[in-house]
Amino acid sequence: MKSNKHIEFFDTTLRDGTQGEGVNVSVEDKIKISKKLDNFGIDIIEGGWPGSNPKDKEFFEKASKLSYKNSKITAFGSTARNLDQIENDKNLNELINAKTKVVTIFGKTWRLHSEKGLGLSEVENYKLIYDSVSFLVKKNKRVIFDAEHFFDGYRDSSDFSLSMIESAINGGADTVVLCDTNGGSLPHFIYKATSHVKEKFGDEVVIGIHAHNDSGLAAANTLMAVEAGARHVQGTINGVGERCGNVSLATVIPNIILKMGLRPKSSIQLNKLSSLVQFVYDVMNLQPDSQAPFIGKSAFAHKGGIHVSAVMKNSRMYEHIDPNLVGNKQRVLVSDLSGKSNINFKAKELNVNSIANNNISELIVKKIKELEYQGYQYEAAEASLELIFREISGTFSPFFRILDSNVQVSYDDAGRGKADARLKVFVDSEIEHTASDGQGPVDALNKALMKALIRFYPELAVVKLKDYKVRVLNEQAGTSAKVRVIIENTDGKLSWSTVGVSENIIEASRQALSDSLNYKLAVLNEKKTKSN
Repeated sequence: MKSNKHIEFFDTTLRDGTQGEGVNVSVEDKIKISKKLDNFGIDIIEGGWPGSNPKDKEFFEKASKLSYKNSKITAFGSTARNLDQIENDKNLNELINAKTKVVTIFGKTWRLHSEKGLGLSEVENYKLIYDSVSFLVKKNKRVIFDAEHFFDGYRDSSDFSLSMIESAINGGADTVVLCDTNGGSLPHFIYKATSHVKEKFGDEVVIGIHAHNDSGLAAANTLMAVEAGARHVQGTINGVGERCGNVSLATVIPNIILKMGLRPKSSIQLNKLSSLVQFVYDVMNLQPDSQAPFIGKSAFAHKGGIHVSAVMKNSRMYEHIDPNLVGNKQRVLVSDLSGKSNINFKAKELNVNSIANNNISELIVKKIKELEYQGYQYEAAEASLELIFREISGTFSPFFRILDSNVQVSYDDAGRGKADARLKVFVDSEIEHTASDGQGPVDALNKALMKALIRFYPELAVVKLKDYKVRVLNEQAGTSAKVRVIIENTDGKLSWSTVGVSENIIEASRQALSDSLNYKLAVLNEKKTKSN
């Protein structure tokens, strides 16, 4: 009896995930991701299709020389192309040459694909699957059989689909994975079909599930399959994949462990889940989904004053789990929807302890609502928010003020642009005059401001502009519309964001840049005060 109570997690980010639009990873990227998945506790990592491209072939060559403490690497491929060429099939032999102990092959389990796609009868398709699997088993490989389009095939002819699964089992497949390849099935149907397979073959083989998200139901379908007895779960760690993506393991793993109470086969480091997903997004150069369940930046973010008041008393009122369980954290946002609860919570988080006074809280709430009405937003600019807190509470005053600025942009006959900025800055009881050129007006402004301040605050030399975003707030106003500028600066260790709003993009940028450097100086000053 091969069925068991523990869940085996199979990650296909390096194969199925790379088929997603906009996803492109190098061999070194794949190695990095595989090591992170191993440290997290994933049981099986699908590294790619060695028979399809040189990159995947190189990955397996390098991976075979590495040590993985939790994971087994699997190579992916298909059944043989011709019934009479099993032992000489290029794809099957590439799987063997990949030197993995586990191989994963897919075969046709939908009559439509078998007859129209491959031109095979039911008997011929049965034999092709059987012979391909048994050939790999004889080479001492653990074979995972992906029943491609199983649920579509089962809906069309359950007898045909079940027969193909039987052929894989008879050939020696260790695990049979039911694939919702088109992602079009509904949860109740997934449960019904998986239950039937489990009832018919459950004592002979481990049943798995591989769901795509074309109907937005990949997570629900996966959980229903597990409820029906599937004990092998395939997906990608952040849900990337072809079309609408694969099921996100970052969604189903915590649901299976925390909500369904099932144990993973390996020791999953669940508290590292959020950082793992962020790492994979960074390596893939993709924008993280801030609203992703469990691990998104907004997953445990609270904005409404009533919600925040309740969370401060007992977080269970508006949080379905402790965010620390998945390596995430609770966040309270300050906006025009805020009440005093938001302000007090945020003040505590920012260590602005002097705001416990209700009168100050009310002043801050009023100030934030006025500024947000003008177009400011502080959810993505917490450094500017902290300066407001500190200024109203009397613990901060600006380290410098820009008294005057002049930015000019000119173009020559060839269309080459030139930007110059001239500033008059009041700093340390002196008026500093500076000028600088730049790649554009904002770059010139930033360089001129830094040039003015470095003489007084040399520690600012490490600050670099990391990101710059502009959003038009009232498009209907045309060229006189307000813009919101959010900049992110870094000192190489920490990053912080500030905001500026104006009908003039240069003025909005100047506000954000000024806040950013004032914030950095405030942080440095606080450290000096504490050390003394």
